[in-house]
Amino acid sequence: MTTIQQNLAAVRQKIAVAAQQCDRSPEEVQLLAVSKTKPVAAIQEAIDAGQRQFGENYVQEGVDKIAHFNTTPFANQLEWHFIGPLQSNKSRLVAEHFHWMHTLDREKIAHRLNEQRPADMPPLNVLIQINISDEQSKSGISLTELPQLAQQISQLPNMVFRGLMTIPAPEPDPARQLAVFQQMTQAFNQLKSKHPQIDTLSMGMTDDMANAIRAGSTMVRIGTAIFGARDYA
Repeated sequence: MTTIQQNLAAVRQKIAVAAQQCDRSPEEVQLLAVSKTKPVAAIQEAIDAGQRQFGENYVQEGVDKIAHFNTTPFANQLEWHFIGPLQSNKSRLVAEHFHWMHTLDREKIAHRLNEQRPADMPPLNVLIQINISDEQSKSGISLTELPQLAQQISQLPNMVFRGLMTIPAPEPDPARQLAVFQQMTQAFNQLKSKHPQIDTLSMGMTDDMANAIRAGSTMVRIGTAIFGARDYA
């Protein structure tokens, strides 16, 4: 068994344990493998180990990888998620190549993605990014801005509003970390009363996924624990 296969097995086991500890089914939590900066060979190893959902942060790198795997037998099984900040001038590439967009935080970007989504592709699945820790350096909107943006994007025909995503500030105190995640879950549940189709709460990464799952996450974004440390050289 290769290292990536072993790592994936270990991560899936951690997800299962975290879910069972709070009386949730492990099937309620999807694993998104964050493959940014990783070569196609590493992604292929993950595919060989059964992984089908991949997250990319950089538009052109993601598009190149999608193009590569579109020529393979797995093309129709793979699901590509854009999980990085998106500039207006790159929106067309996301609209034309990705299945999911996790980081929607502006009406302008929503309209561009909606207009640029090809007619022969299914609607783009979108999540609104919440800046739950009010960090100046982070993308995302505040919870007070959420109802308005949710209402706007739910009316766009070429995208499907699926839920929320967040990247909280690092929190060494597990109890405070859990409280932040629970705040997101509360917002998600409130939103569901007006937008019953939403089903995805994308939160939790390598270092905090157990608490995210405990709070109610339905999708964890794991990179380092699967692929090892990233090389930004």
